Amino acid sequence: MELFGSSGIRGVALRYLTPELVLDIAKAAGSVWDADRVAVARDTRTTGELFVNAAASGLAAVGCDVDRLGVVPTPAVGNYCESTGVPAVLVTASHNPPEFNGIKLVGDDGVELSVDVLERVERRVLDDEYDLADWRTAGATTAVEGAVDDYVDQLLDAVDREAIADAGLTVAVDPGHGAASVASPRIYRELGCDVLTVNATPDGHFPGRDSEPIAENLEALSRLVATSEADVGIAHDGDADRAVFVDEDGGFVDGDTSFAAMADACVEPGDSVVSAVNVSQRLVDVCDANDADLELTPIGATNIITRTRELHEAGVNVPVAGEGNGGLFFPPYRLSRDGAYIGARFLELLADAGEPVSDVVAPYADYHFVRRNVEYADAAERDEMLSAARAYVETADAKPNTTDGYRLDYGDAWVLVRPSGTEPKVRIYAESADPDRAEQLATDMLVAVESGR
Repeated sequence: MELFGSSGIRGVALRYLTPELVLDIAKAAGSVWDADRVAVARDTRTTGELFVNAAASGLAAVGCDVDRLGVVPTPAVGNYCESTGVPAVLVTASHNPPEFNGIKLVGDDGVELSVDVLERVERRVLDDEYDLADWRTAGATTAVEGAVDDYVDQLLDAVDREAIADAGLTVAVDPGHGAASVASPRIYRELGCDVLTVNATPDGHFPGRDSEPIAENLEALSRLVATSEADVGIAHDGDADRAVFVDEDGGFVDGDTSFAAMADACVEPGDSVVSAVNVSQRLVDVCDANDADLELTPIGATNIITRTRELHEAGVNVPVAGEGNGGLFFPPYRLSRDGAYIGARFLELLADAGEPVSDVVAPYADYHFVRRNVEYADAAERDEMLSAARAYVETADAKPNTTDGYRLDYGDAWVLVRPSGTEPKVRIYAESADPDRAEQLATDMLVAVESGR
């Protein structure tokens, strides 16, 4: 696809992502959906209102009435769509820096659109083909209140409130000034936890930290947990569809480790787990130990959703899916990522174990993961870099997996190189039980990629 990447459309606001492009995407989506009503919503980014206005105009232009939800977490949009039976245009750039914005399209079942439907929307934009209304049939706009309240209520009903409350947990929450600010602290309080917060005021400039919840951005949360003697820290990205954790000592728990721990708690023999091609050995081991299949897809939520749907249609149970960035799906709950729900499931795990976070995740923390990013100036430079990577893997003593980029598995370690679906970067991932081995694999691939500049 030319427009939609692995998780929607993203780019620098008013440079790549323009009001004109958002208008066209909304017109195309409204034409493909053929819906009477469509919701629009946004995260806290400063350009969000501008793009929501463009999206509402595009939808009204093809005859859709527009429900304006305001600033809400992405999972709250999914809940609204599922409960009302309307699709949505969501303005968000998730974990990207504040100068970015983007578009996600959510179906009337509360799930992001599958690849085939996105391709139909994209084709409408590229062909400039829309089912335009006239002055008599143009859509009207309504401001909708209560979408966050309804979302909070359904999430609380979906988890074991009593077990979490009985555990008497103190939880430190870092919404990163994003959309989680309006929901997550409230959710964990209503689950019976004592809640402390940092970076919990909605602010699209992200003054306290960058939006991506990675270790180097969570120093304030780590200090809060360590100094307050909290049991766990929970951090979200800008649109609140991811959750990562900090242990009781303020130590960062990487997403691959928490994914493996939560998968181990719910996977049974005969199940399938869906993840991306950069999957950790931790999850491979969990699936093997539980007699479950592991299905690999290209990186990105859209691809994971599409494959999970295919498995469901084939009668296969998928209790959990996702990636090691904190973005997990629990399909029996909903086939969409929900940061607050992921956090609540982790609290259930802590309550059941009766042990501190560090002990709960210890069995899954044996491997060392390395990521490198190499920025490129344009498509030509990207292609040269990938060509250099291809030449490198063709000489390697391992068979490449080409599901998405090039992955080399060495038995005790692996390395993957692929272009990002959301940023102008080539990404390199490596993992091994031996930190030096992982670092060396990543460095060797980095040298090969940079030789193509």
